[in-house]
Formats: sequence, structure tokens, C-alpha cells
Amino acid sequence: MQKQIYYQYENKLHKQIIKLCHSLELPLHYNKKGPKLFTNYQRVGLIILFLRSKKSLIEFIKELFESRWPIWLSLKEIPGKSTLHDWMKLFNLNFLRKLIEQTVSQEKPSVMAIDATGIDSWQRSRHYERRRKQCGFSEEHMPYAKADVLVDTKKKLVYDFTFRIKPRHDVLGAKTIFKRLKVKNVLILGDKGYDAEELHQIAFEKCNKFYAPIRKSSRNRPNGRFRKKAFDNPPINKGMRSISETVIRSLKVRITSLRSKLHYMKKREFAWHIIAYNLKLILQLISELLMMKQPSCYSGCS
Repeated sequence: MQKQIYYQYENKLHKQIIKLCHSLELPLHYNKKGPKLFTNYQRVGLIILFLRSKKSLIEFIKELFESRWPIWLSLKEIPGKSTLHDWMKLFNLNFLRKLIEQTVSQEKPSVMAIDATGIDSWQRSRHYERRRKQCGFSEEHMPYAKADVLVDTKKKLVYDFTFRIKPRHDVLGAKTIFKRLKVKNVLILGDKGYDAEELHQIAFEKCNKFYAPIRKSSRNRPNGRFRKKAFDNPPINKGMRSISETVIRSLKVRITSLRSKLHYMKKREFAWHIIAYNLKLILQLISELLMMKQPSCYSGCS
């Protein structure tokens, strides 16, 4: 008699996705009437898997048939590429920010860092640009998208972000992030691009402390009460600001370019990438913690 072999191990990423959706008390379905073929838990899980795969919609759906994820997610059927694309429109940016908050809700950071970067959102071929320049055609200016990211310098988790379609000043994105920040008693580090008295004031009102190196000037001492304090008493751990650049590098390895065409979809796509990044990092932190708790196989050996 043939025996049935069941998969005895659960996927850790699947556990984190379910835990994330449960923490938000996400309903199974948004519609009271009509077909209920897929749940919101399955939608969130498949979107995270799609962005993590770095593949096109068609290739992702084809390889989904060969994986065990349909079993783990209890899918009644595999969705089509158009269905998966419509799901990305279903969840707005406010919902995605709540998901990001839930991924870091158990953490208590003491030092955070903020930095900005440019992201290619047009998928323009660098080879094509080089060939046009060699043939004498004038190079058209394609603006890049601008993202500001606030990270924890210890665990490298992303807490918040701002995303703008065109380049804007660093201070504008930092003002929005500082006003939304719910964590208190935290030191926030930034580079010279964030040197502004207004940012110090907003951080102080939120019971936090902000430090950015003072820009070069003809004055011996900078203007502003908070900027003078930062100039006279720089923090000892100010070198930890560079960790934000490491996190941005990790994100840009995952995001070679944004695929969405509409401006609001580009923001949602970037938010989904941050959710996938945080979940992956949480799994790494959990595995490292378990490895530290395991006793060494050589302990007690004579």
C-alpha cells in the first residue's frame, strides 16, 4: 500500500505573514456579498512573495504551480496575473504603513538614522542611453524618484519612509517622518542635508533628540538654539548614521527599478518592498537568536 508523505515543516515566512495580518485584525474578506475565492491573508502573502521573487507577473504565476506555497496558503486555485495586479491596487498606502508599523511594533530602538536616496522609476535601459550618446543624440533628462528612510541602527529595520516622484529637499521628507513618528526618547542621526532648526524643534516636541552635522558657513557658531547644542555637544555614537546607507543599499539590491507606471502605485510598490525586507530581516534575527540559545555540541566533551 502506498504511503502518503506530508510536509511536516511549516514555512517561517508564512508564520510571520499570518502573525502580521492577525495583529491588524484584518478581515478575511472585504465584500459581504459576491465570490469569496481568495482571502486577504492570501492576497498579502502572494504580493509579498511576488515582490520578493524579482520576477515578472507571468513568470511568478508559472513558478507558483511548482512551489508548495499554494498548499501553505490553502489556495483553492492559482490566481491569474491580472488578478494579482488588481490586488496591489486594493490595499492603499495608509494600510501599508500600518503593516510596516506592525512589523516593528515589538521593538524599542534607542538610536535611529535617516537618509535619502534616488530610485529609478522609469526602467530606462542604460545600454540604450549609452548608444544614443555615442550616436550624437541629446540625452533626455529622466528624473528619479526620491525616498527618505528612517531605520533602527541596531536591528536595521525600516520604521517609516516618504516617497516622492521627483527629487525634493531632504528636510521636506524628514519633517513628514518626524511628525508621524510614535517612538519616544530616541536619538535620530542624519547627515548635513538634514541640518535645519525646524527638524530639531519637531524632534524635541516628539520627546526625541536629533543630530545632524552643521553645514560649513562663514559664521563661527550656527544660528538656532538646537543647532548650537548639536554643534557644542555632538553625540558619541554619531558614526552609526552610516548604517542607514547600508539599509538603503540592501533595499536597492532588491529594487533595481520600480515597475509601476502610476505615481500612487509606485509609492505602494516601494512600501511592499519595505514590508518584505522587514519580514526577511525579522526571520534572520529570530534564527540568530535560536542559534545563540542552542548549546554547543562540543560543550562538556573531554
